[in-house]
Amino acid sequence: MRKVAVIAIGYTKIKEHWNLSIRDLFTEAAITALNEAAIDRVDALYVGNMASGYCQHQEHLGALMADYMGLKSPPAVKIEAADASGGMALREGFQAVASGLHDFVVVGGVEKMSDVLTSDVTYAIAMGADQEYEAFIGATFAALSAMVKRIYQHKYHVSDELIATLPVHCHEMASKNPYAQYPFKITVEQVLSSPFVAEPLRLLECSSPGDGAAILILCPLEKARNFTDTPVEIAGVGAATDTIALYQRDDLTTFKAIIEAANMAYKMARVEPGEVDVAEIHDSFSITGIISLEDLGFFEKGEAAKAIYEGEVAPGGKIAVNTFGGLKARGHPAGATGIYQAVEIVKQLRGEAGKNQVDGAEIGLTQNVGGVGGTAIVHIFRRLR
Repeated sequence: MRKVAVIAIGYTKIKEHWNLSIRDLFTEAAITALNEAAIDRVDALYVGNMASGYCQHQEHLGALMADYMGLKSPPAVKIEAADASGGMALREGFQAVASGLHDFVVVGGVEKMSDVLTSDVTYAIAMGADQEYEAFIGATFAALSAMVKRIYQHKYHVSDELIATLPVHCHEMASKNPYAQYPFKITVEQVLSSPFVAEPLRLLECSSPGDGAAILILCPLEKARNFTDTPVEIAGVGAATDTIALYQRDDLTTFKAIIEAANMAYKMARVEPGEVDVAEIHDSFSITGIISLEDLGFFEKGEAAKAIYEGEVAPGGKIAVNTFGGLKARGHPAGATGIYQAVEIVKQLRGEAGKNQVDGAEIGLTQNVGGVGGTAIVHIFRRLR
């Protein structure tokens, strides 16, 4: 199996892009990446997306995006795994290059949810839950995550105040990120005084959908320095699934798919959790981020919120987390989120993270989740000297 590197990136600001279509967003980010790489061919295209069929009544995104990018008949396909679609698309692109099937692969993620009403966005996102046993009775992702939070707090005796420190941290990071959807700071008091979305989960503990697109260009590591002075290796990949419906799980305070995906990635990359310098985790809700930090092996169960409060996830702490704002503050354009995470890690490892740069970062991790832990994808990246 060949080693794989990222040689170029492209992305748009996350916001409500009223004047751009889903194809406009993807093409804008793709042209940026293609110009950076200056490659003369694309062998395959993978497009991560969750809800274009519902929000734009548009499927067949692979062919659509290849057409608008001006590519000459490469195999092109949409990858869907709820809000882990971007991470899964990256996994597919990695495998295509690693296997030797393709040399130059474009992997992107795109989502545009401002085209429909908020109620329709809620319904579209709920399609990632079990329709027969959860969504049918009105259980939104927020409602399901609220149940997880309540059980977690009961089991580990973690206060609302401690859990609120994660969105506060993410907004602190996003305040220095020019392409974040919500680039402003918040306080614990503001989190705790925001209205309930689904008790005990409050508004400022929840990420928001946004419009955006992000792109990576991959090639064999052995060829990477022909196209960039700062290639970043994808050193480890892991993916796993769990039951979609929460009632079928033994323990709602841990996500088995995250643990299994992380273990695969750590083993492939030959690193331990303590060697990771910077991580982009899936904090669609505060509790999801807290559990993710623990299931990835960075903190013991029940200890992540305290660690955030003590500054251990800030740059200079034990492990820098969500240094561009995470899903909560950078924004969560569902099917594109996993690619945004990878772009951010690449920027960190290149030393291009600006005011949020983690000094000496050499190993980075991304973790993308579909549904409430139904799918998990973990990638580990390594800076090349």
